[in-house]
Amino acid sequence: MKMQEAANRVVRVLLATPGLHRVVSGRLITLYVVGGKSGRRYSLPVAYTRLESTLLIGTPFGWSRNLHSGSRVEVRLHGHRLPADVQAFADEADVVAHYAAICRDNPQFAKFNQIGLDPNGNPVTADLHAAWRAGARTFRLTPR
Repeated sequence: MKMQEAANRVVRVLLATPGLHRVVSGRLITLYVVGGKSGRRYSLPVAYTRLESTLLIGTPFGWSRNLHSGSRVEVRLHGHRLPADVQAFADEADVVAHYAAICRDNPQFAKFNQIGLDPNGNPVTADLHAAWRAGARTFRLTPR
């Protein structure tokens, strides 16, 4: 976990630095979330996929419990910090479909989440369902 925390710190700096954000912002945003119980502020680099004017993200991690449909967060997208509306998905069909879209768009996301890809770049269906059973959730963010 310490390696992941160190990597997150480096990526957050890259995403916030003018000019350097272009190195990683094609696949990553910084998500700013406030803990529901603790009030603690989190800044998390997360992979995203564009869906028209929205951003689709997915995660199996506990911080996602702080995201709820109708709530607002902030994101740093292409160097700009913007408010964004949240739509949360926990249903198996939605999560599997969203994870599939993210994996097809971003093979690194698939690898990080232990989802195999076939020779055509399509995610392995059994791996997508396993990710959902392990706690994966997805979120559509609409930047303002």
